[in-house]
Amino acid sequence: MVEKVYPMTAEGKVKLEQELEELKTVKRGEIIERIKIARGFGDLSENSEYESAKDEQAFVEGRITTLETMIRFAQIIDNNGVDKDEVSIGKTVTFIELPDGEEEEYTIVGSAESDPFSGKISNDSPIAQALLGKRVDDEVIISTPGGDMNVKITKVSPN
Repeated sequence: MVEKVYPMTAEGKVKLEQELEELKTVKRGEIIERIKIARGFGDLSENSEYESAKDEQAFVEGRITTLETMIRFAQIIDNNGVDKDEVSIGKTVTFIELPDGEEEEYTIVGSAESDPFSGKISNDSPIAQALLGKRVDDEVIISTPGGDMNVKITKVSPN
């Protein structure tokens, strides 16, 4: 079986490692303490505190497993061989939407570190897929669920 590779920036890998450490050293202990306290409340079959703590424990353990896998199969992006004005993972791209000229800026990252609310989009997203490999001054059609969007790349910068 071929394992999935998780492309990411070096900074993104460090953040995942920090999150993993926090979950293992702090969060696990907090949840274990909550379970101990909830057990003291009596009958576990009707104990919502116990159920809540067990659900959180399952979520945290699942996240730990996911993070360990992403870190183990991380592929750090190296843009040394990529032209400075070419869109690639790890770079920030600025474009204007045509014809109205509304400007947008995104940093393209691997799926493991995407965070659309802070302007980091996954390399698997429709926007990133359309922009990857393009250059400054290229006009690109981006197909999104809301319809096609015509854009012109105005700037590409290292992250």
